[in-house]
Amino acid sequence: MYPDHPTNWHPVTAVEVHQPVPLTAAIAAPTPLVPVQPVSVPAVASIVLPDGRVITGYAINPVQPEPLAAKPTVSRTAVNIALGGIGFAAVCGGLLVLTTFIAALTALITQLITLAAVIFGGWIAVQIFSASGPKGGTTVNIRRAVIKRNHFHG
Repeated sequence: MYPDHPTNWHPVTAVEVHQPVPLTAAIAAPTPLVPVQPVSVPAVASIVLPDGRVITGYAINPVQPEPLAAKPTVSRTAVNIALGGIGFAAVCGGLLVLTTFIAALTALITQLITLAAVIFGGWIAVQIFSASGPKGGTTVNIRRAVIKRNHFHG
C-alpha cells in the first residue's frame, strides 16, 4: 500500500554555491544636501545624576500608540442565534433524560402490573384448588355416625 523507503537512502543532489556579488551604486550624480530648519526648536533638558555628572539632551516625547479601533458591535440577531443554539443543546440533554425517565417508569409500571396479576392469579388458584374449606356438601364420619329410622344422629 505504501512505498518502501529504506532508512539508509540518501539522495545525491548537486549543490550550487553562490558567492555574494557587491552591488554597484547606481547614482549618476550625488544630490546635494540642503539643510532644513525644523519647524520648532525642541527644548534642551539637563539632568544631574546622583554622582554629580550632568547629562544634557533633547527631551523626547513618548510615542503615543494609535488608538485601538472600536470593536464592531455584534448584531442582536447573531446573539439570539447563539443563545438559541445553547438553549437547544441544553433542552436536548433534558429531553434525553426525560425520555429515559419515562421509559424506566413505564417498565416499572409494567412489572408492577405483571406482579399483581401473578399474585392475584395465584390467590385465585389457591382458592379453587385448596383441599381445606367447605366443598358445598356435608362430610360425614361413617364410623361414628348413627342412623336410626333413616335419621342421622351425629
